[in-house]
Amino acid sequence: MKNPFQYPNLNMQEDHKSDFVHLHLHTQYSLLDGALRLDDLFERAKEYGMKSIAMTDHGNMFGAIDFYTKAIKNGIKPILGSEVYFTPGSRFDRRPPKNSKSLSTQDEQESKHQIHHLVLLCKNKQGYENLCKLLSHAYLEGFYYKPRVDLELLNKYSEGLVATTACLKGEVAFNFFTGQDDRAHNAIQKLRDIFQDDFYLEIQRHGLEEEKVYEKIIDYAKEHQIKLVATNDCHYLTRDDAAAQEVLLCIQTGKTFLDEKRMKLTADEFYFKSPEEMRAKFSDLPEACDTTLEIADKCNLEITWEDEDGKQIYHLPDFDQHIETGETTEEYFKRVSYEGLEERFKGPHFRDLVTQSNWEDELKPQYYDRLQIEIDTILQMGFPGYFCIVSDFISWAKERDIPVGPGRGSGAGSLVAYSLKITNIDPLPYNLLFERFINLERISMPDFDVDFCQDRRPEVIEYVTKKYGEEKVGQIITFGKLQAKAVIRDVSRVFGLPYAETDALAKLIPDELGITLEKALEMEPKLLELSEKDPKIRRIIQISRRLEGLLRHASIHAAGVIITNEPLVKYCPLYKGREGEQVVQFDKDFSEQIGLVKFDFLGLKTLTVIQNASNFIRRDHDENFDIESIDMCDQVVYDYISNGTTTGVFQLESSGMKDLCKRLKPGTIDDITAINALYRPGPMGLGMHDEFIERKFGRKEVDYFFEGEKSLEPILKDTYGIIVYQEQVMNIARTVGGYSLGEADMLRRAMGKKKEKEMARHREIFLAGAKERGYDVKKAEEIYDLMAEFAKYGFNKSHAVAYAVIAYQTAFLKQYYKPQFFAALLGTEMSNTDKITMYINDAREEGIEILPPDVNESLFLFNVIEDNIRFGMGAIKNVGEGPVNAIIKEREENGPFVGFIDFCERVNMRSCNKRVIESLIKVGAFDDCEEMNRASLLENLEIVVAYAQKKQEERSLGQVNLFDMGSMEEPKEEMLNLNRIADFEEKEKLSYEQELLGIYVSGHPLDKYGDIITELTSMSISEIHGLPQVAKPEFDFKNRDAKVNDPSKRNLTIAGIISEKKAIMTKKGDRMAFITVEDLTSKIECILFPRTYADFYEYLEQGDEPIVLSGYVRLSDDRRSFYVNSIRSLTDESDDRVSAVRINIQTAELNDYTLPKLKQLLLSFRGSVPTHLIFESLEGRAKINLDENYLVNPTPQMAARINELLNNNSVSFIVDGKLEKPANPN
Repeated sequence: MKNPFQYPNLNMQEDHKSDFVHLHLHTQYSLLDGALRLDDLFERAKEYGMKSIAMTDHGNMFGAIDFYTKAIKNGIKPILGSEVYFTPGSRFDRRPPKNSKSLSTQDEQESKHQIHHLVLLCKNKQGYENLCKLLSHAYLEGFYYKPRVDLELLNKYSEGLVATTACLKGEVAFNFFTGQDDRAHNAIQKLRDIFQDDFYLEIQRHGLEEEKVYEKIIDYAKEHQIKLVATNDCHYLTRDDAAAQEVLLCIQTGKTFLDEKRMKLTADEFYFKSPEEMRAKFSDLPEACDTTLEIADKCNLEITWEDEDGKQIYHLPDFDQHIETGETTEEYFKRVSYEGLEERFKGPHFRDLVTQSNWEDELKPQYYDRLQIEIDTILQMGFPGYFCIVSDFISWAKERDIPVGPGRGSGAGSLVAYSLKITNIDPLPYNLLFERFINLERISMPDFDVDFCQDRRPEVIEYVTKKYGEEKVGQIITFGKLQAKAVIRDVSRVFGLPYAETDALAKLIPDELGITLEKALEMEPKLLELSEKDPKIRRIIQISRRLEGLLRHASIHAAGVIITNEPLVKYCPLYKGREGEQVVQFDKDFSEQIGLVKFDFLGLKTLTVIQNASNFIRRDHDENFDIESIDMCDQVVYDYISNGTTTGVFQLESSGMKDLCKRLKPGTIDDITAINALYRPGPMGLGMHDEFIERKFGRKEVDYFFEGEKSLEPILKDTYGIIVYQEQVMNIARTVGGYSLGEADMLRRAMGKKKEKEMARHREIFLAGAKERGYDVKKAEEIYDLMAEFAKYGFNKSHAVAYAVIAYQTAFLKQYYKPQFFAALLGTEMSNTDKITMYINDAREEGIEILPPDVNESLFLFNVIEDNIRFGMGAIKNVGEGPVNAIIKEREENGPFVGFIDFCERVNMRSCNKRVIESLIKVGAFDDCEEMNRASLLENLEIVVAYAQKKQEERSLGQVNLFDMGSMEEPKEEMLNLNRIADFEEKEKLSYEQELLGIYVSGHPLDKYGDIITELTSMSISEIHGLPQVAKPEFDFKNRDAKVNDPSKRNLTIAGIISEKKAIMTKKGDRMAFITVEDLTSKIECILFPRTYADFYEYLEQGDEPIVLSGYVRLSDDRRSFYVNSIRSLTDESDDRVSAVRINIQTAELNDYTLPKLKQLLLSFRGSVPTHLIFESLEGRAKINLDENYLVNPTPQMAARINELLNNNSVSFIVDGKLEKPANPN
């Protein structure tokens, strides 16, 4: 962007002598330190009539491009700089902390590690590049608590920079303050030698006691003829913001107001002052203010990202050097595009198409025509290198069997991308438009989002880093903000509000995308009420509103990687990620603005699922299986989806999606595409999904707007006349309004972004085009309004199709290869016990048995064994990848283990230590190969491991033990004198599984209560998590006392056992608790507020006894919690609500023992509820009502004992007059 304010166009010293230029200023990009928002800053600067401002954020230039562009747009000359962190020693030094005197405004770590401040300002392009290099080295080499530069770097990269000695934390001021005047003098001289006439001594006046030290600096400056420059250390906009900024510093340093030693700005003078205020502060030193004008005239940086014709410059790698044939990039691109299409014609996607009679004469030429149009456009726009780079790293990944997605976003609409194997979606059958991705009317870089297997994505990034050079590849920074909930939590902590109250306060803020505190106060009356009643809460909310929206922290963009033609530091400074990643300091938008090209490497777990499932299938069933060759028109698969059995199926597994699948009953990929597009708040809010279903099944008439040859049926047939996709808007604009597809894309963008002026202009063009083409203008006007409405919610069809293909592929695998699918699915969720539980329950419903870990059959992930699933050893706590690999390697090389001692003798004890073996024993990993029970193995673990270790040591030394000689060998169990003891109770076994696997595998403590829980509860916990989100109604301020029905609050009853609990004390001294309750399907956090806790706390101490909880959930919450009103034991609840007990008995299973034992059990549970026996046989069934001698107490324990006796789910309780048929035990 051109900088029109450069000297001599703007001469501050001559034309604006009374002005003042702020040269020391911290915006919000000084994370959790500066509180200056740029828009507010420039608005105030214009009020003051200021002509120039500098930006000097701490140790970074995160906001440089944001500041530069906004300053110029506001008619203000930008000066880019940074207050860098400087160490007088070496940036490589990591010496332990030194005790030294500190300042009240100084960070604790800066003081300990002698980290000083130095302000550097860019005079020109050379200075900008040098500052980029300095900051990059500071992060990549000098980071030790702070990113530090040293004298070596300053000497090397000083050209084009102005240096000032910064604040009290600068080396000069700090040494004067601590009485080390000689060191201060030396520091001045070193900096003056480096920066010569561009070096200035900085002075500030904020009313701090420590600032008396500036008198020494003034004296030194006069004595040595060094110019002084006056600054104000600006951190916030107005004096009123001082308190908010103090809170911000506490958030940064993790301190509270109670900590007297916290870092703070001890005056309220660190605000953005007017020129008059600054000159009044330095009325005795007017020349120090004049110096700011001199420096402003020196700083004339211009950053350009457009060429002389106004076209964007892109810093894309030169692909020519990677072509081995001698072709140019353009020639190579054109050739491989045509060759790729020819190769596609021979592949599975064209298996049926090439056999059609019109293939050669009609269909094939359409592909070549489309390909040529796309190639010409790409060449004209100068993007062939971009396509070649993307194609290259995708090809590299596929050659190494790294799963790559079929496409994502609008790029799936490109035939060139399909030919180059960038995407795997043929765009023609689905009417996907290339112009939605690239067109001549919209000059911007194409942007392929590429999905890779999540586990192997780093390998692809490493490949491009090595290929193009480490210095030319970097990831992209992103910034977290102090959003409504987060800022309330942070500020509450600073004010010392207890966690429980902080949590309760934050949870009052509605879970709504983009919610602000202002809107939350309107929507939630309790928030307003608390603010009015409690002064502390009121202050917290006031401060929070001032800080809301400021940047909080820097992190790394989930997918973006930048690749350039020159080293990155030529264009921007670099940042160091937590894992040492090289990251550009500009976010994706500002990176793109200056011409850096982003490539998105996304991780998608579903690709790993498909890959691993395919590997199982090739291993166990069909060695030639290829997911790309499956029948995409298999009606059995579509019927499976239509039944709503889509747990684990990509994009279709939520309860809302399952319901939509059942209602819409997809029969084609187009239908699944529509489901993906319709299942969103916008379309569903308009009832588009209901209209689609009604039209699909003929219950409503389909309207294509016009009759005959002008009908829009070719465009809207797949969606039954409803405008669902952005591509349909574009095609209607082309057909009716006469737009080119490029122009139509601009219309779509204008509609989607609600650009009123643009839409009004397009309306005239559209209607004129319709009239010219003979369409009814009134009808065309109606269509335009519909397009404008639907364009707000219209979905990118290219993206929807690509993801519909993945959804179908996963449904295909689940339908035909269930064990393989579930094993792969479970393997991607090993750290998520909630999902593991959900998928295991679904697998069991599909008839698959989940087997516990086994040393002879388990892999690191889940394994398929004879169409059942064996738990992975990698899921066991304390058992890492190393021990698992050692176990697998040994059994593959030398056969399965024949017992526990054999295992310990053979597996390297250095890889598989005692703690690992103990965990394996507890989860039953030796059950199938060892006669001794788990308790006995643990009892003898020390002896066996000691024996095995000794034997392995002897073997490594080549020694032979007497007992190893075959003729003298006796059973090793006897030789070691092992002690057999009784096994653990079932309850203890399950407890170990829960502890080490996070879930119950071989059984569940609630198994025996399953039917009773079903009858006593509203729904299962997994069903609660699956309930669709419902918005909370807005508060009516005009009628505050009106009782409003809140559909987001759902009263429910649940039952389960407590797996976790945490009791805390509120600020008022009351106790409350957070507990986790789990049933057979899932877990949920339950909250007991003080009154509920006081009434029912004894139930929290009953161990794993089942309980029944009544309360409610808020369907508006993103993360479901259960708010408890009451708790009862399952036994008490069943006593009160069960009116009769029914016992089903299979006569074929009876023996002499059964009936007497049943009689004994019934008599041992005497009570007041009648019992009915139902005898069932092949001939029929008979009912016997037992007399009053057999009235029973219908407890879960009674039901469990009888079920165990009859070896079936035989007991049913009649609850509230209703009887549910017992569930199948399998």
